[in-house]
Amino acid sequence: MIGPDQRAFEADVARATFRLGQVEGRWRLVETRWPHAFIGVTAKDGREFVLRLNCAGFPQALPTGGPWDMAADQILPFDLWPRGRGGRVSAVFRTDWKNGSALYLPCDRESFAGHENWRHEMPSKIWRPADGVVQYLELVHELLNCRDYSPPLRAAA
Repeated sequence: MIGPDQRAFEADVARATFRLGQVEGRWRLVETRWPHAFIGVTAKDGREFVLRLNCAGFPQALPTGGPWDMAADQILPFDLWPRGRGGRVSAVFRTDWKNGSALYLPCDRESFAGHENWRHEMPSKIWRPADGVVQYLELVHELLNCRDYSPPLRAAA
């Protein structure tokens, strides 16, 4: 039997905003193994980065997660993470943060904890349950498609 958080997530990914992102090739739902959702987000060079998002308590509880290696079923090796040129991408895709288990975003559960100042510094990036997982994905997609984005140190095997 599925719980209310899983039902809410399934309804969320059935919404037009999520489906539009899929049709446009910005992201896609790869798999769900509740409470984890695996969602691929496309970078400007065509690479897909799969995020493993823990969605327990969705949508009131913020999702949390980071890049995932689907074949090995573990956190993506750090040399396969997107890189930045010293700007926003590097600030969010931090391999030194939470051992790679969370992105350093104001809408990420693990990262928001202890950062109440973000409510005032970055109010547009604070989790809004009504916007759902698309809010998280739009931020990640924007980063993977900005000028600061650089491909990983090595290509995936």
